Amino acid sequence: MAETSTKPYMIRALHEWCTDNGYTPQITVQVDANTMVPPAHIRNGQITLNIGSLATNRLVIGNDSIEFQARFSGVTENLYVPIGAVIAIYARETGAGMGFEVETGSPGNAATSGFGGGGAQSAQPKQNASAPTQAPSEPSDPDPKRPKLTIVK
Repeated sequence: MAETSTKPYMIRALHEWCTDNGYTPQITVQVDANTMVPPAHIRNGQITLNIGSLATNRLVIGNDSIEFQARFSGVTENLYVPIGAVIAIYARETGAGMGFEVETGSPGNAATSGFGGGGAQSAQPKQNASAPTQAPSEPSDPDPKRPKLTIVK
């Protein structure tokens, strides 16, 4: 029997740690054809999503995917993120969290999930989303500042 990845377990553990300490858990995702997120909020092929209990509904962090509902400009959207596409999970307030390698061709298919099919292109674009938060991008800055991830002990 093949050994399962530790990545979904670490994501669930850090999500619980953030919640227990009153922090806002966020994930950064590499968007691909298997990822179902609002395309209007994708920056440089990535999106940062708030997966805290106040920002999500029906959050399920499974071994193959993260599925939940979030509101964008007052409209509920279904989101689907393959575990392999998660780049990092961290606390918005402190930056404490963990980064991961992106798995290319990650398993998981939105068409087989409870939220229906489609990829990033099928979600309706919305403005001023309440669920995703994004680091300010400064294209003129040659060395943009990235979130600092620290080791959680």
